[in-house]
Amino acid sequence: MIEYISGKLVTLTPTMAVIDNQGIGYGVEISLQTYDALNGKGEASVYLQRQINPRDGVEVDYGFATKEERELFRQITSVSGMGAASARMVLSSLSAEELRNAILSEDVGRLKGVKGIGLKTAQRLVLELKDKIVKGDGDGADVLFRTDSGAAAEEAATALQMLGFAKPNINKALQAILKQDPHASVEELIKAALQRL
Repeated sequence: MIEYISGKLVTLTPTMAVIDNQGIGYGVEISLQTYDALNGKGEASVYLQRQINPRDGVEVDYGFATKEERELFRQITSVSGMGAASARMVLSSLSAEELRNAILSEDVGRLKGVKGIGLKTAQRLVLELKDKIVKGDGDGADVLFRTDSGAAAEEAATALQMLGFAKPNINKALQAILKQDPHASVEELIKAALQRL
């Protein structure tokens, strides 16, 4: 698996980038977020995610300016009914922060505003992504915590882990607290989380 590619940015359109690496041109599909990040640059690095089109079996490489965007892409494509094209549309329509906020606040209307996303799909996105972010090893929650109060949430999570609480439980508690008070301080987050854990 190729993690990333760096080189001269030969071609850049709102949907595709071609990067020359040692004389080989690598074409990657991109979102508008990545297009904005790469626009005007001569050299570029993109993180890759290979997807296989279920209809024709063709392999397509998707490129992302940040690991955070790639992780969101992976999470979106893990939702039933969401393919790579739909995930790219979501990431082109909403910034990473807007997407996180819509999921955390269960703003189905915001997600429905994305072309091709209906009510049921928007509800599935909220249900399945919120669940993935809160459970498991908690890696996904770190992506969600990169909001205005992200530093406070990460600091609170570290402190709570040092107190011996499990990361998935911490993430679930902090996510619920941030939903009620998005601008909570580290101290407020820790105190509120201790009451929930």
